[in-house]
Amino acid sequence: MSEEFSYLNQLGSDKGDLIKGLQLVQSREGYVSDEAICAVSKHFSVPEAEVEGVLTFYAQFKRVKPGKYQISVCDGTACHIKGSTQIQAWVSAELGIKDGETTPDGLFSLVTVACLGCCSLAPVLSINGKVYGKLDRKGLTRILNEYRKMK
Repeated sequence: MSEEFSYLNQLGSDKGDLIKGLQLVQSREGYVSDEAICAVSKHFSVPEAEVEGVLTFYAQFKRVKPGKYQISVCDGTACHIKGSTQIQAWVSAELGIKDGETTPDGLFSLVTVACLGCCSLAPVLSINGKVYGKLDRKGLTRILNEYRKMK
Protein backbone atom coordinates (compact mmCIF):
# COMPACT_ATOMS: atom_id res chain seq x y z
CA MET A 1 0.00 0.00 0.00
CA SER A 2 1.27 3.48 -0.79
CA GLU A 3 2.32 5.68 2.09
CA GLU A 4 -0.35 8.12 1.02
CA PHE A 5 -2.99 5.75 2.41
CA SER A 6 -0.99 4.36 5.33
CA TYR A 7 -3.63 5.73 7.70
CA LEU A 8 -5.72 2.67 6.74
CA ASN A 9 -3.41 0.70 9.02
CA GLN A 10 -5.27 2.14 12.01
CA LEU A 11 -8.09 -0.22 11.00
CA GLY A 12 -7.81 -3.95 10.92
CA SER A 13 -7.66 -5.66 7.55
CA ASP A 14 -10.84 -7.67 8.16
CA LYS A 15 -13.19 -7.48 5.16
CA GLY A 16 -15.98 -6.49 7.58
CA ASP A 17 -14.23 -3.14 8.05
CA LEU A 18 -14.34 -2.25 4.34
CA ILE A 19 -17.04 0.41 4.77
CA LYS A 20 -15.16 1.92 7.74
CA GLY A 21 -12.06 2.03 5.56
CA LEU A 22 -13.89 3.84 2.78
CA GLN A 23 -15.39 6.27 5.30
CA LEU A 24 -11.90 6.93 6.66
CA VAL A 25 -10.54 7.60 3.17
CA GLN A 26 -13.41 9.98 2.39
CA SER A 27 -13.03 11.84 5.70
CA ARG A 28 -9.32 12.35 4.97
CA GLU A 29 -9.42 12.96 1.23
CA GLY A 30 -12.90 14.41 0.73
CA TYR A 31 -13.77 11.68 -1.80
CA VAL A 32 -12.66 8.22 -2.88
CA SER A 33 -10.23 8.36 -5.80
CA ASP A 34 -9.16 5.55 -8.14
CA GLU A 35 -5.87 5.39 -6.22
CA ALA A 36 -7.80 5.02 -2.96
CA ILE A 37 -9.84 2.16 -4.41
CA CYS A 38 -6.62 0.36 -5.26
CA ALA A 39 -5.18 0.98 -1.77
CA VAL A 40 -8.40 -0.14 -0.04
CA SER A 41 -8.56 -3.22 -2.25
CA LYS A 42 -5.03 -4.21 -1.22
CA HIS A 43 -5.53 -3.37 2.45
CA PHE A 44 -8.68 -5.48 2.80
CA SER A 45 -7.62 -8.14 0.25
CA VAL A 46 -10.75 -7.74 -1.86
CA PRO A 47 -11.03 -7.15 -5.61
CA GLU A 48 -11.22 -3.53 -6.77
CA ALA A 49 -14.57 -4.34 -8.39
CA GLU A 50 -15.97 -5.24 -4.96
CA VAL A 51 -14.74 -1.92 -3.50
CA GLU A 52 -16.32 -0.09 -6.44
CA GLY A 53 -19.56 -2.01 -5.85
CA VAL A 54 -19.70 -0.81 -2.24
CA LEU A 55 -18.98 2.76 -3.35
CA THR A 56 -21.79 2.77 -5.88
CA PHE A 57 -24.29 1.10 -3.54
CA TYR A 58 -23.99 3.65 -0.71
CA ALA A 59 -24.94 7.26 -1.52
CA GLN A 60 -22.64 8.60 1.22
CA PHE A 61 -19.53 8.05 -0.89
CA LYS A 62 -18.25 10.60 -3.38
CA ARG A 63 -16.16 9.57 -6.39
CA VAL A 64 -15.50 13.14 -7.56
CA LYS A 65 -13.19 15.44 -5.67
CA PRO A 66 -15.34 18.18 -4.14
CA GLY A 67 -14.60 21.81 -4.82
CA LYS A 68 -12.96 24.10 -2.31
CA TYR A 69 -16.40 25.62 -1.75
CA GLN A 70 -19.17 23.03 -1.45
CA ILE A 71 -22.55 24.49 -2.28
CA SER A 72 -25.63 22.69 -0.94
CA VAL A 73 -28.96 23.91 -2.29
CA CYS A 74 -31.87 23.01 -0.03
CA ASP A 75 -34.86 21.41 -1.72
CA GLY A 76 -36.96 20.76 1.37
CA THR A 77 -40.65 21.57 1.26
CA ALA A 78 -40.40 25.24 2.32
CA CYS A 79 -37.44 25.94 0.02
CA HIS A 80 -39.04 24.10 -2.87
CA ILE A 81 -42.23 26.15 -2.53
CA LYS A 82 -40.18 29.36 -2.33
CA GLY A 83 -38.15 28.59 -5.48
CA SER A 84 -35.21 26.31 -4.71
CA THR A 85 -35.37 24.85 -8.23
CA GLN A 86 -34.81 28.37 -9.57
CA ILE A 87 -31.88 28.84 -7.14
CA GLN A 88 -30.41 25.55 -8.37
CA ALA A 89 -30.81 26.69 -12.00
CA TRP A 90 -29.14 30.04 -11.27
CA VAL A 91 -26.20 28.40 -9.52
CA SER A 92 -25.83 25.94 -12.41
CA ALA A 93 -25.96 28.74 -14.97
CA GLU A 94 -23.54 30.95 -13.01
CA LEU A 95 -20.96 28.19 -12.46
CA GLY A 96 -21.54 26.04 -15.54
CA ILE A 97 -22.05 22.86 -13.51
CA LYS A 98 -24.96 20.58 -12.68
CA ASP A 99 -25.97 18.87 -9.47
CA GLY A 100 -23.16 16.58 -8.30
CA GLU A 101 -20.47 18.30 -10.38
CA THR A 102 -17.39 20.38 -9.60
CA THR A 103 -16.15 23.36 -11.61
CA PRO A 104 -13.08 22.61 -13.77
CA ASP A 105 -10.96 24.94 -11.60
CA GLY A 106 -11.93 22.93 -8.50
CA LEU A 107 -13.35 25.99 -6.78
CA PHE A 108 -17.04 25.03 -6.47
CA SER A 109 -19.06 21.86 -6.25
CA LEU A 110 -22.85 21.70 -6.23
CA VAL A 111 -25.27 19.31 -4.59
CA THR A 112 -28.99 19.36 -3.84
CA VAL A 113 -29.91 18.31 -0.30
CA ALA A 114 -33.24 17.30 1.23
CA CYS A 115 -33.28 19.93 3.99
CA LEU A 116 -30.87 22.32 5.69
CA GLY A 117 -33.26 22.97 8.58
CA CYS A 118 -33.58 26.71 8.00
CA CYS A 119 -37.13 26.77 6.68
CA SER A 120 -37.88 30.30 7.90
CA LEU A 121 -35.08 31.59 5.63
CA ALA A 122 -36.31 29.80 2.49
CA PRO A 123 -35.00 29.53 -0.15
CA VAL A 124 -31.65 28.56 1.34
CA LEU A 125 -28.24 27.30 0.31
CA SER A 126 -25.08 26.71 2.27
CA ILE A 127 -21.45 27.05 1.27
CA ASN A 128 -19.14 24.92 3.40
CA GLY A 129 -21.82 24.95 6.09
CA LYS A 130 -22.45 28.71 6.12
CA VAL A 131 -26.14 29.31 5.43
CA TYR A 132 -27.50 32.00 3.08
CA GLY A 133 -31.23 32.57 3.05
CA LYS A 134 -34.03 34.52 1.42
CA LEU A 135 -32.08 34.29 -1.82
CA ASP A 136 -32.75 36.09 -5.05
CA ARG A 137 -30.62 36.16 -8.21
CA LYS A 138 -28.80 39.39 -7.33
CA GLY A 139 -27.93 38.15 -3.82
CA LEU A 140 -26.81 34.78 -5.14
CA THR A 141 -24.51 36.37 -7.71
CA ARG A 142 -23.02 38.64 -5.02
CA ILE A 143 -22.36 35.65 -2.72
CA LEU A 144 -20.70 33.60 -5.48
CA ASN A 145 -18.55 36.57 -6.50
CA GLU A 146 -17.36 36.96 -2.88
CA TYR A 147 -16.20 33.33 -2.86
CA ARG A 148 -14.54 33.74 -6.25
CA LYS A 149 -12.48 36.63 -4.82
CA MET A 150 -11.33 34.49 -1.87
CA LYS A 151 -9.97 31.69 -4.08
